Amino acid sequence: MLVSALILGLLGSLHCVGMCGPIAFMLPVDRSNSFKKVSQIGMYHFGRLLAYSIIGLVFGLVGKSFSLFGIQQQLSIIIGVLMIVIVLLPHHIIGKYNLSKPLYKAISKVKSSLGKALKKKTADTFLTIGFLNGFLPCGLVYMAVFGAVATGSLLEGSLYMVLFGIGTIPLMTSAIYLGKFLNTTIKQRIQKAIPVFVVVIGILFILRGLGLGIPYLSPAPMMEMTSSAIECH
Repeated sequence: MLVSALILGLLGSLHCVGMCGPIAFMLPVDRSNSFKKVSQIGMYHFGRLLAYSIIGLVFGLVGKSFSLFGIQQQLSIIIGVLMIVIVLLPHHIIGKYNLSKPLYKAISKVKSSLGKALKKKTADTFLTIGFLNGFLPCGLVYMAVFGAVATGSLLEGSLYMVLFGIGTIPLMTSAIYLGKFLNTTIKQRIQKAIPVFVVVIGILFILRGLGLGIPYLSPAPMMEMTSSAIECH
């Protein structure tokens, strides 16, 4: 399941370039010093990963609380279904129930802070920009958050989000260096592949929740495994 976070980041990074690309293009990197430029970009990505890790910890805790109530498997099924439904629902319906609307004030403050940070060139600027960037609303991040909740663990939830962030780094870095380098045809193909992969991840979460006894893919619930072990003895 953790591998799905990395692949989601890799495939979805084109979406990230579209949403966060303007921020990446505007990074006040030192164009005259290659080493300094690499370190500045590295700090920007580290800031994003730090933000994602915090988000993963929070939602991993949410998943853990469900796990303590013994409904971890049901949660995995619900999240898998939600992923598939959100991808298949028309955009105008999703827009009616945009969960980020109540957070607009907080988001506007983040954007305002980003605007101020983009004007500076101090040592902590790139870390700050990346960190704030990580908290901007994004449909793809929401999908990764679902995955973090489904892990049912603080550390795994955090790791899930970090791996998602790592998956976005190659294309985001290329965007900083090369700008809009992908032609429209390639962009359209990747954009079409993203919903398909989200559906695949949703199916994996459903299978995981069903506990069909398939190693790695749909392992049997711990209680069943324990009772089977006792019977064997």
